[in-house]
Amino acid sequence: MDQVGQYGQILEELLNVYAQKPSHGDIETEVIIDRNGKHFELMHVGWHGTRRVHGSVLHIDIIDGKIWVQHDGTSPGIALDLVEAGVPREDIVLGFRPPEVRPYTDFGTAK
Repeated sequence: MDQVGQYGQILEELLNVYAQKPSHGDIETEVIIDRNGKHFELMHVGWHGTRRVHGSVLHIDIIDGKIWVQHDGTSPGIALDLVEAGVPREDIVLGFRPPEVRPYTDFGTAK
């Protein structure tokens, strides 16, 4: 399996693990994967009392062979799980951080 395919497999496995974590209220967790477009997302959809819940928990893309974490609503962050799964830090870009800050994150700095 090529590197991009391997990264897709790792992301799918991690999102499915995150999807099993309980949430509060009447909220469904959805794993959305577009392997051809290399997009991976974890969503929460439902109700918490009278408040509508609809939002991205994780949004990750594979761009130019690197994993771009576009949004991370988890704690302490999926990037550490990616490293633990064997992804080199330089192949993980924290896309939600400004480009000028990325060199100080200990992760990839792709533009």
